[in-house]
This record gives sequence, C-alpha cells and structure tokens, in this order.
Amino acid sequence: MSKTIVLASSNLGKFREIQQALESLPITLAPQSAYHLKSAEETGNTFVENAILKARFTSQATQLPAIADDSGLIVPGLGGKPGIYSSRFAGIHASDQDNINKLLHDIHDIKDKRAFFYCVIVLLNQADDPTPLICEGHLWGDIILAPQGETGFGYDPVFYLKDKNKTTAELDLQEKNQISHRGQALKRLKNQIHEKLLN
Repeated sequence: MSKTIVLASSNLGKFREIQQALESLPITLAPQSAYHLKSAEETGNTFVENAILKARFTSQATQLPAIADDSGLIVPGLGGKPGIYSSRFAGIHASDQDNINKLLHDIHDIKDKRAFFYCVIVLLNQADDPTPLICEGHLWGDIILAPQGETGFGYDPVFYLKDKNKTTAELDLQEKNQISHRGQALKRLKNQIHEKLLN
C-alpha cells in the first residue's frame, strides 16, 4: 500500500526531481499546493534548520509525513554567499533571472569563481518527530558569466561542470539527478527511507 508524503515546496522543478528519484518506492509524493498550503517562513540560520522548519510546518498542517529540502549555492569567493539566501539573493520576490544577474554582477571581478551547490533533505514522520532523517549532498563547479542551457532552474544556467563541458541547465533530468547535490541527498534518503517509514 502506498504511503503519502507531502513535499514542503511549491517549486515544480524540485517536485519533478524528487518524484523521479523516489518513483521506485511505494510512496505517493504530493506537493504542498495540493493541500493549499503557503510556504513556511524560513527563519533558520542554516540550511538544515530551514529544512526542518519547512517539514515540521507541512507535517503539522497535513498530519502526514513531510519531506523538505533546503538548498543553495555557495561561492567561497563571495564569502559563502548567496548561501541560505540563494532563492532571494536579489530580494524577497526575486526571479531566477534576477538572482543570476546579481550573482554575475557580484562575481564579475572576483578571480576565484569556484562554487558548490549544497542540499539537505529532511524527512519527518510527524510534526514532533524527535529523530528526523537528514541527508545531504554537494556538487562543485564554476560560475560562468554567459548563461548556457534552458533546462533546470535557479542558478543552473551559470553553474558549469568542467568534466561534462556543460552547465547543469544543459543536463537532462536523469543525468542531473545522477550527479546533482539534490540527487546525492535523494540517493541517501532513498537508501534510508525504508527504515524510517516503510518497515
């Protein structure tokens, strides 16, 4: 019997990635929009705090297990920015393009353009679950000043992978899930989810 888990996100790109990664499991993943939920306020100072806040909010509202991720781009040459503010780097209501524009402006004269995507995924069985399942992943690359590719979302068009000679916006979803920060975290989640939810 399939178990319903709610994804604490309304981001359809993120939903598709997570749904594909977990499709072999006997679970039904539902977006929070199916329950007419607004996004939780991200008041944490770290990715893991924000992921737990989002999962707890969604689980409490739906009375179902919840998955939340918090992810972002870290550029050491910019002191770790945009970090936890990746989705709102150019302002609260910034679009992906607004955020990319600000990143390219800020990094233009910085010699070290290395960066990494970081993701943490949290699964709570219920809102007051004292033992959240926490999985993380990293993907290193370089920021390029001329966007390339039209798939993906967020900073994907300017995140270049030397070994692939492509940006993450030029990868198909299956290839991206194999190597991405979220894909790595999801592999770890998939390996551990049975013990947490399905036994």
